[in-house]
Amino acid sequence: MASSNDRLSRFQALLAGKADLAFVPISTDLDYLAGIARDIPNYGATLHPGGWLEGAWLTPDAGPVLALPRMTAEYGGKGGMKGVDLRVLGDWDDPERMVRDILAGFRLPAKPRVAVSDFAHAESLVHLQRILPDAVFVSGTAILREMRVVKSDEEIALMRKAGEITEAAFAQVLPKLTFGMTELDVIAEVDYQMKRQGSLGPTFTTSLYPVGPEHPLMFGRRLESWKRPLRPPVALLFDFGASWQGLCYDFGRTVCFGAPSEEQVKVHRLVMESQRAGIAAMKSGVATCEGVDHATRKYLDDAGYGEFFRHRTGHGIGWDVHEPPFLTKGDGTLLREGMMFTVEPSIFRTTLPSARVEDVVVARPGGGEPLTRGFQDLHVVE
Repeated sequence: MASSNDRLSRFQALLAGKADLAFVPISTDLDYLAGIARDIPNYGATLHPGGWLEGAWLTPDAGPVLALPRMTAEYGGKGGMKGVDLRVLGDWDDPERMVRDILAGFRLPAKPRVAVSDFAHAESLVHLQRILPDAVFVSGTAILREMRVVKSDEEIALMRKAGEITEAAFAQVLPKLTFGMTELDVIAEVDYQMKRQGSLGPTFTTSLYPVGPEHPLMFGRRLESWKRPLRPPVALLFDFGASWQGLCYDFGRTVCFGAPSEEQVKVHRLVMESQRAGIAAMKSGVATCEGVDHATRKYLDDAGYGEFFRHRTGHGIGWDVHEPPFLTKGDGTLLREGMMFTVEPSIFRTTLPSARVEDVVVARPGGGEPLTRGFQDLHVVE
């Protein structure tokens, strides 16, 4: 993979003419740009004194300076980095003074353009506005996205590995599925198995969508749905993905508790065929995002199930789980070789047979290349 020095140099070249200064907090952007890894996310905020300055400060021709609160440097394991101009803020030090000292070394113009990562907190902008009252702010992530949208061979290899971990975890989960388990039991097993396979953890909150006569579909009500025991007949629609070396996988399959009805078999088959149509349409240099969405959606429309395909066909994916562009109506982006997307058609119905599938797919001249290919058949637990 391109080294962090290569990426920094390319980013600095992109900054030239667009911004005089960039601030990139510890985030996906900084992980991609400089190999400074982000940690497992928290539900609530974990604050350190002066945390608003945490991240890299650089210009088109100077930098970066990595500024860290003491707690991040010491307890976050970021203080021992080599070859970095590291500034550590003590618990009782003045963060604005440190930032003013950093900026003084950059010799900025009187009215600088400042590129700020989209992942920065508003608190950082408030302090920067006070330090640089005449600054004009632009999106640093939008500038960096020019580099991130097409993945290198090395990035694709890392994503393929993330997919292998995801499928290996799923393979371990399947024999453990038994009638009477709760949704939470299944989700906890999925998360545990991903970590057992070597992942830092899930790339997003692992989701399970059970659908059956006694299991009405529930979105966004986890504290209610997690308690439900799963007994046949019910279809379990999985949605999860493992992280690996900064890359984020996203995967989906359908499992039946109890022998599936003819309608359940049909719905699963239609979803799988719809996905194959979408993958075949992913011809780089020819297809647009909107075109891939249309090819995928038309299959279910023609079969009479289009109204139950209730979301976009897919999204860009890589260092974040969701990245632009999106496989959806209205997105005319032309696919380029090396772009990665999820292709995830589904049929979601409240209590009637439902199914979903999801894989990460690379756009290629002859059509998409799925990075996971296992578990194509409907898995049944009896």
